Amino acid sequence: MSTNKSNRQILEGSQAIAQLINNIKPGVVSAYPITPQTHIVENLAKFKADGKAKYEYVRAESEFAAASIVLGASATGLRVYTATSSQGLLLMNEVVYNIAGMRLPVVMTVANRGVSAPITIWNDHQDAMSVRDAGWIMLFAENHQEAIEQHLLAYKIAEKKKIPVMVNIDGFVLTHTYEGVEVPSSTEIKKFLPDYKPKAGEYLDTAHPRTFGAFAAPAHYMEIRHELHEDLRNCQSEILEEYESLKKLVPNAIKQTEKNAQINNGLVEYYGPKNPKIVLVAMGSLIGTIKDAVDKLNIKSHVKHYVSPTSVGVLKIKTFRPFPDKAIVDILKNAKYCAVIEKAVSLGATDGPLAIDIKSAAKNSIKTKIQSYVVGLGGRDITQDRIARIVVDVQKKDDRMKFVG
Repeated sequence: MSTNKSNRQILEGSQAIAQLINNIKPGVVSAYPITPQTHIVENLAKFKADGKAKYEYVRAESEFAAASIVLGASATGLRVYTATSSQGLLLMNEVVYNIAGMRLPVVMTVANRGVSAPITIWNDHQDAMSVRDAGWIMLFAENHQEAIEQHLLAYKIAEKKKIPVMVNIDGFVLTHTYEGVEVPSSTEIKKFLPDYKPKAGEYLDTAHPRTFGAFAAPAHYMEIRHELHEDLRNCQSEILEEYESLKKLVPNAIKQTEKNAQINNGLVEYYGPKNPKIVLVAMGSLIGTIKDAVDKLNIKSHVKHYVSPTSVGVLKIKTFRPFPDKAIVDILKNAKYCAVIEKAVSLGATDGPLAIDIKSAAKNSIKTKIQSYVVGLGGRDITQDRIARIVVDVQKKDDRMKFVG
């Protein structure tokens, strides 16, 4: 991207994503509106109505139908896009699994929101966690600019590896707030993401017949799932490589996100001292609050136990699937304590979903105490004070999962 400051705009998160998707030039867009995803698809529909977009905008009667439409369009060799949230994602569930199993490079934005019942329209990550085993690459954005970067990365990886990608952005927190953001133009995007031209035999074509989602007998089903699992795991190297290429497209924007970060790649970001005593781990917009809290930990306020900010690091998980276990363990290995702070709960389990994965990755390899903290369900505010209290609490002998309200 050019270094010209005029490229920077103040945009609502949904507007920024819609602009980017239009510039990426998909062949088909289909979605059903659901709060807080609505502004994304409203903007895309308006681009089409105003003659500013060339994609086919297909109105659907439900999220299940929207997912089915982009599945079919992708199977014919077109670049596609959809977006949803919460109950809409749950309604798509069957098709979400089919898209991955058919190895279709669909890109979807999920404006994360809690799930019913009781009804909530506010943000947490329970919707995304419900499909974490569906076979999609799952990215989580901290802010508007990272959401732009991750959508570009999503299309590049999806089309290269034939695996769908879900970009998660926190509902309302990112979709409905305004920030400074750089949205690359179509010309700039083509330097990183060329037009999608699948090879013969990779899509439905009468000249090269192919079956998608065929019936699999027990002798073959397990091998097909194993292949998807291995290909998904092996995407980590592609994500790292393509993120480095992406830096050349949006250098100024990425420099801002890299500010004060010891490590920043397509999988994780680490912010803090080289040898922390405590590491706080999280995903999405919550990371911004955690960084601010860590920077202010030297202010005692009413927290009884003083903790120096020079002893606390922040680990942001950008890519949740494939799970970057080695990258995470490498950062945690020298820390004494790790607090996994997440906006999701695995009901009936001993820890939150992210904490379960981290504990599994760290088992028998590091001695760090890893503790699970569930926060922000149903949009509950997460304050810097609560983060400071978690920093104190994780140093206690008790290590059971805690709901922090």
